[in-house]
Amino acid sequence: MTIETIDINTIIHNYRPEKRFTLAILQDIQNKFNFIPKEAIFIISDYLKVPASEIYSMATFYKALSLKPKGRHIIKVCNGTACHIRGSNTLIGEITDLLNIKPGETTADGLFSIEIVNCLGACALAPVMVVDDKYFGAMTRDKVIEVINEYKEAVENDK
Repeated sequence: MTIETIDINTIIHNYRPEKRFTLAILQDIQNKFNFIPKEAIFIISDYLKVPASEIYSMATFYKALSLKPKGRHIIKVCNGTACHIRGSNTLIGEITDLLNIKPGETTADGLFSIEIVNCLGACALAPVMVVDDKYFGAMTRDKVIEVINEYKEAVENDK
């Protein structure tokens, strides 16, 4: 058994083997790994006695869940009406240029992923981006560079 498999088993055994806990288990696994590893679908299926196809369907239905590895830090950029009017497309372009990835991708070092979302509920701060759960408003190119560098430096300091 790999460490990943041990972690998955630890997570699923926090729940009774009932189908109604499927989403909660998937969310906990997503939080642990930043994605749903393929083997997790089969482990959950076996534990809950639910077909793997149902687990897969649920994992692909919810946008908050991902079967692809995501970066350590998830950057969400709002492209709702207020943010769009205030330049979110430019902001998206600057972030993708800076990180050399497209929306939905992860940097080669696994540090960042970028997602475009319809609304972050902070229209007064437009254009807005969120890194993990921290909001940044009235974003400009200089602010984007500053924020991304802060996260890069924090990772370097953790080493």
